[in-house]
Amino acid sequence: MTEPILRMAGISKSFNGVPALADVSIDVYRGEVHAICGENGAGKSTLMKVLSGVYPAGTFDGTITLEGEQMAFRSINDSEAAGIVIIHQELALSPYLSIAENIFLGNEKSKRGVIDWNATNTAAADLLKRVGLRENPATKIYELGVGKQQLVEIAKALAKEVKLLILDEPTAALNDDDSAHLLDLIDQLRTQGITCIIISHKLKEVLRISDRITIIRDGRTIETMHRSDPETDEGRIIRAMVGRDLNSLFPPREPDIGDELFRVENWTVHHPVDTERVVIQDASFMVRAGEIVGFAGLMGAGRTELAMSIFGRMYGTGISGEVYKNGRQIDVRTVDAAIKHGIAYATEDRKKYGLNLIGDIQVNVSASALARLARLGVVDRYREYKVADSYRYKMNIKAPSVAAITGRLSGGNQQKVVLSKWMFTGPDVLILDEPTRGIDVGAKYEIYGIINELAAQGKAVIVISSELPEVIGLSDRIYTISEGRITAEVSRDDATQETLMRHMTAGRN
Repeated sequence: MTEPILRMAGISKSFNGVPALADVSIDVYRGEVHAICGENGAGKSTLMKVLSGVYPAGTFDGTITLEGEQMAFRSINDSEAAGIVIIHQELALSPYLSIAENIFLGNEKSKRGVIDWNATNTAAADLLKRVGLRENPATKIYELGVGKQQLVEIAKALAKEVKLLILDEPTAALNDDDSAHLLDLIDQLRTQGITCIIISHKLKEVLRISDRITIIRDGRTIETMHRSDPETDEGRIIRAMVGRDLNSLFPPREPDIGDELFRVENWTVHHPVDTERVVIQDASFMVRAGEIVGFAGLMGAGRTELAMSIFGRMYGTGISGEVYKNGRQIDVRTVDAAIKHGIAYATEDRKKYGLNLIGDIQVNVSASALARLARLGVVDRYREYKVADSYRYKMNIKAPSVAAITGRLSGGNQQKVVLSKWMFTGPDVLILDEPTRGIDVGAKYEIYGIINELAAQGKAVIVISSELPEVIGLSDRIYTISEGRITAEVSRDDATQETLMRHMTAGRN
C-alpha cells in the first residue's frame, strides 16, 4: 500500500490531569473518505482539534506527519497553510456578509491592497458551481438554509487549496435531501483526489460514503475497519463504539398507562411576522399518565412550533385553543405559568435555548426552579449543590463535579443536564423536542432509559423526533403532522415507517 497522506501516531492529550486521548494512532490515505466514529466524549473532536492546530504543538504528546513531513502546527492558520481545513458542526459564517465575502474572508483577492470584487465574485461563482450550489455570489448568508450554508463552507475550504478536508457532523442539522446532496459532493471530491475525514453518528451515512472507519472509545483507538469487509455493518460499529452488544437500540419497557393527563383542543397558531399565515391549524391531541406519545413530521411541518406555542406561547401570534390538565382548563400564556402547571419543554436547540454554556452544571440544573432553593429571596448554594450533584449521579453525567462548565461537556452529557433541569421543576408533562439530536448510540440508549423511567413515574411524555425508528421504538402512540395539521393518530402496533411517511406527506385538504 502507498504511504498515507496523514499519519497521527501516539497522540495523547489531557485536561487537568484527566486524559482525553491516550496513545491514539490513525493513518489516512490519499483520496479516501475516512470516517471516525465513537460515542460523545470519546475524543473525536479533541483529536481533530489537535490535527488542525486548535491545540498547538507542545500541548499534546505524539507526532503528526503530513505527506511524509513531520508537522508542528501552532495555530489553525498553520494547518490551513499546509492544506488541512476543518468544517465544524457549528458553521462559522458571517450572516450579514455575502457568499463571496464569506468564501474569501481572510483570503481576499486584492490588487495593491484593494479588493478586486469582479475577481472575487467570478472565483466564488466557479467554486459554487463546483459544490453544486446555484446561488448568486452576492446573496447574503442569512438568506440561505443550513444545507446551503454547509455547501458554502465546503466552497470556502476548496478556495484554500485543501488537501485534507475534515467534516465534523456535516449532516447533523440537515434534512434527507440536503444530506444526500452533501454525501454526493463528498463522493465527487474523492474522485478529484481530495482526502476527507468525516465524523458522524449517522452510521448508515458512514457505511455509504466511507472507505475505512476508525472507532475511538474512551480516548483510545479500538480498531480500523474497511467498508468493503462483509463483516462491517452497523452492529459491528456499535459494538466497537460502546464496548458491548446492544441487542436492542431501545431499553425494554412495560407501559403502565393511566387516565388522560394532558389535552390540547383546537389549537391554532399564526406566524409571528406574517400574521395572516397559519402555522398550526386546529390541532387536537391528548396524552395519558405514564404514556409516551411521539410526534412525527418532516422539517417545517410545525412540530416545534406547536410545542413552543403551548409552552408559554414562546412562538406565534393569534393563538387560540384550550389546554387541559387532569380535565381542568389551564392558562399557559407565559413560561412561568406553564412551569407552575407542571409543564416542561426541552428545546431542540440545547446550545442556544436550553443551556447557559458558560455556566457550570450546578447553575444550569437549578435555573428553571430557583424559587425551590431560595429562602427569603436568597438561593441556598449548599442545597443547590446537593440537588445538582444528585442529578449528576442519577443521570450518569460524565463530569468530575457539578462545577464543570456545561459548554465543555459532550453533546450527550449536555442533553442530560437539560433533562435534569426540567426534572427538577417536578413536571407532570414533559415535551422533549429532538432529545437525542447529535448524540451517539450509547448515550441515546441511556436517554431512552431516562424517558422510560419518567413515563413509569406516571408522567405524560411527548417526544418530537425526526428519526422515525426512534419515534416508533419509544412511543405508545404517534401523531403525524403535515403542513401544520395533525393528519393521523397511529398506535404502536400499527406504526411502520411507510405508514408514518404517508401521513407525514398528506398535506392540507
